[in-house]
Amino acid sequence: MFELVDRLERFYGPLPQPPDDPFTLYVWEVLGIRTTAARRDAAMAALRRIPALTPDSMAKVPRAKLEKAVAFAGPYREERLRALASGVDVFKRNRDFPKKLRSDLTAAKEALALLPHLTAISGQWLLLFAGRHPMFPDDPHVRRVLVRLHSDADAASVQLGGVLTAMQRATLYLSHHGKSTCIEADPLCHICPLRFECPYPPPSRALV
Repeated sequence: MFELVDRLERFYGPLPQPPDDPFTLYVWEVLGIRTTAARRDAAMAALRRIPALTPDSMAKVPRAKLEKAVAFAGPYREERLRALASGVDVFKRNRDFPKKLRSDLTAAKEALALLPHLTAISGQWLLLFAGRHPMFPDDPHVRRVLVRLHSDADAASVQLGGVLTAMQRATLYLSHHGKSTCIEADPLCHICPLRFECPYPPPSRALV
């Protein structure tokens, strides 16, 4: 698995690392739902310029400035604004949220339940990158790549030794690969950097 992830990194180049601050990562997830990474990053950059990437600073931002920044993420602006407002409220009322997220897994999941706008998968990304829990998110893109490699999250975790940084890196690149090349319909097997090890393509499509 280490070698496969190395190959993905060489193919795609360095990918932006998700924030490790819980609130910033929550914002990153909210802005990234149903949009592109480029639009998400543009919105994050706009919030960073205000600046509005802490619960207290975002709460003080005039509505018009916040709307303008969030608009960079594309459609569903109102839904994103409502999710951000809820997140600000949760993080301000629960100042120990980061500590709970980084404690045992049961307490971390209880803390995540306070964020009603967070999807289950986004919550798992928070557990991995901000909570520092070595676990693979049940991300459909990650799962699809692993299945096509005749593997699964448990096997990949064992191969990576359960090391947090290794699992964070693997999740990042496997997810990106699933979105970019190993897509659900008509995957781009002819350019895939893992094509010679991957048993997925039928013989008629496999490269020789």
